[in-house]
Amino acid sequence: MRYLLLGLLLAQMASAQNTDPFPTPPNQKGLQVQMVDDALALGIHHAGINVNLTALFDAQSKPGSGDFVFNQNYLASLDRQIKPLSDKGLLVYLIIIAYPSKNPAIDAIVLHPGHRKDYKFSVGAVNTTSGFLSAVMNLLAERWSGAHLDHGRVWGWIIGNEVNSHFLWNNMGLVPLETAASEYEKAFRIMHTAIRRHSQNSRTYLSSDHHWSSSMHNVSPQEATPGRDFLDTFARLVRERGDFDWHVAWHPYPEDLGNPRAWADKTVTHDDNSNKATFKNLEVLPKHLEHPELLFNGKPRRIILSEQGFHTLLNPEGERLQAAAYAYAWEKIQSLPTIDAFIYHRHVDHAHEGGLRLGLWRNAPNSVADPYSRKLIYELFQKAGTPAWRSAADALLPVTGLQKWVPAASE
Repeated sequence: MRYLLLGLLLAQMASAQNTDPFPTPPNQKGLQVQMVDDALALGIHHAGINVNLTALFDAQSKPGSGDFVFNQNYLASLDRQIKPLSDKGLLVYLIIIAYPSKNPAIDAIVLHPGHRKDYKFSVGAVNTTSGFLSAVMNLLAERWSGAHLDHGRVWGWIIGNEVNSHFLWNNMGLVPLETAASEYEKAFRIMHTAIRRHSQNSRTYLSSDHHWSSSMHNVSPQEATPGRDFLDTFARLVRERGDFDWHVAWHPYPEDLGNPRAWADKTVTHDDNSNKATFKNLEVLPKHLEHPELLFNGKPRRIILSEQGFHTLLNPEGERLQAAAYAYAWEKIQSLPTIDAFIYHRHVDHAHEGGLRLGLWRNAPNSVADPYSRKLIYELFQKAGTPAWRSAADALLPVTGLQKWVPAASE
């Protein structure tokens, strides 16, 4: 009887897995969504949504017993973002991040034990030893990537944010590259295992900023690493510990985030030793992923561009430069077949983003991110991937000073 019950349980688990193939949408147009109805009107096919792990922790949890309780109000709020998008056929990608909660009891369970408590950071690395990560990821994967559609469907899981900068965006303390990549690999593997339990074909992504062979300026190697080196070290550790299908979520901001002229980056090169991988030399990334040791089942890892936008300068050409930068980026990715999504950031300008105005919308005066009015880029973005794109984009080519949108690497 014992073995019969076990067999029935295993059969139920197998039948509960979502076996649908990963979808193939019409094009790469995506957005980190703030307003669902507006995002649908823009005709996007990919949507990025942040999920805060510390906000999911409920104080009723009893971690010592492995009994975790999850914040049902927060889960329901995420349902309200995910389901209207996935019901319309959009691919939803969740960005799984752990913001410090400022509650020491919660942070001790959710955040990496080595995170610098005396340092103001944006996102912490996750704790792989408390049991919370496995429990919460099983819940999320079953809820949004499992066999049932009650709460909406998620196809992409972005594990952390710009994890090669592990002092600010993946804080685990002062550690060298090997340790940073190893700790991230442990967390990634836990999440991937949970997701695979419920979905055969959802994808998981490593997240990196635009630094390639160099790391963030004025930061020690114990705090940040080159994206290329982090990626390669992570890949080696995965192979050594048991390879699986992982993919890449890159952030190819211009070399200067305050200058929207992506085509004019002066420091980047078109070879594997470039300091950064931006839109100007984006081909560096997919070419690197063709290295034999990085392939999976003989094929390169897939790429999404999960967070990048273009600043609006406060001058007469500001909005035209922002729109031209989007046109330049869109044209560039059409020539790179392993890039599946271009998820623009932001939907609306955000007052707490270091003075950057990246949105398709202006924010209302004296607000953080309340939508106020549309910028020139809005209409261009709406036309991306439609027959109206060509004339709208080409009208902006003179802004760039280029003869064509995608010059050869030698030009």
